[in-house]
Amino acid sequence: MNAKNLKLGLLVMIACGGAASVWLARAEREPAHRTAAEPNYFAFVRSMDGTRPDGDIRQDAADQLVVNAELGHLFDYYLAGLGEQSLAAIQAEIGRELDRRLRPTAATQAKLLLEHYLQYKRALVDVERGLTPAAAAGSAPAVTPAAAARQRLDAMQRLRRDYFTEQEIAGLFADSDAYDSDAIARLEIMADTSLTPEQRKQKLAALDGKLPASVREDREAPTRVLRLEESVQQARAKGADDNEVYRLRAAALSPAAAARFADLDREEADWQRRISDYQAQRKQLMNGPAAPSDAALQQLRDAAFTPDEQKRLAAYE
Repeated sequence: MNAKNLKLGLLVMIACGGAASVWLARAEREPAHRTAAEPNYFAFVRSMDGTRPDGDIRQDAADQLVVNAELGHLFDYYLAGLGEQSLAAIQAEIGRELDRRLRPTAATQAKLLLEHYLQYKRALVDVERGLTPAAAAGSAPAVTPAAAARQRLDAMQRLRRDYFTEQEIAGLFADSDAYDSDAIARLEIMADTSLTPEQRKQKLAALDGKLPASVREDREAPTRVLRLEESVQQARAKGADDNEVYRLRAAALSPAAAARFADLDREEADWQRRISDYQAQRKQLMNGPAAPSDAALQQLRDAAFTPDEQKRLAAYE
């Protein structure tokens, strides 16, 4: 999981009034505490199994905490586990992670900042409740989605001043605010019926020219990956093997990213193979002299798929 990828969904959550509300809802359905004897075979929460905490947090030469967006990424990585772990357990785990990564002075500063971050998140729930909602589909447009999104972003920015210094606000939120402001501006342009297609194109191009490098990179990353995968498919159609595909991806991204793509390719190939075998065996059972029992069909599923994987089988039956 990478918290930077959550930026793509931030505008939608703001427009729907859900960013802080979802966070609160998860906190309100905290799980019962585990018994001391229950072993922990998984990551901090099961949904994080196989992932590493986000956030390249660091301190400076004087052991002072460097406040940047990476701290927010780390906090949000763990807060995504609300509903699987209690807020207290998550806060404690973040504290342990800070102690592992930072020297004592910087770790103490980061824990204090975490306290303020949680207070801000709690207060944001009440702020969002007081905002005018975006108009629902088919209803009178009291507030357009773009206006509602800007209203919420403005409210968030005002609220931050109660919990963070100007330096902390710039470090934690400048990148995401630039991204969200750009997205809202694009929504406003697309919704402006007074613009001709050419005027709309010019305004969007002007926004493109103003994008900070970090925001431009985030916006272009999905497109780059799509173009790369189109090239991969074309190369495979011409007979390229796995090693050639790896080199193509490594040149466009990085060796580590190419290796992760290769792992996904293997997982997908294995899934398709098992699906094909399952469909053939199921067809054989269904075409037998007698209708197969539920137990026989379940045994067939259990032979090749985990319980979680079996939830996807309905699409193939």
